[in-house]
Amino acid sequence: MAKEKFEEALEKLEEIVRRMEAGEMTLEESLKAFEEGIKLSRFCAKKLDEADRRVDILLRQEGELVTKPFSGEDRDSE
Repeated sequence: MAKEKFEEALEKLEEIVRRMEAGEMTLEESLKAFEEGIKLSRFCAKKLDEADRRVDILLRQEGELVTKPFSGEDRDSE
């Protein structure tokens, strides 16, 4: 998973959820899928945290962090 991309990991996680929700897996298969899902979930969370930190850095102005809430309406007014 070292070079895996966020989108690929999220797609794999969604597939695991679909398979588990179908309810056709054995207990052992479910446990393995759950374990893989936890790893993928943690990987995705880490990538999202990294992206959040990068956005914070980009929003820094004159050494001060300027945060703005995201809103679709703000984009229309620009």
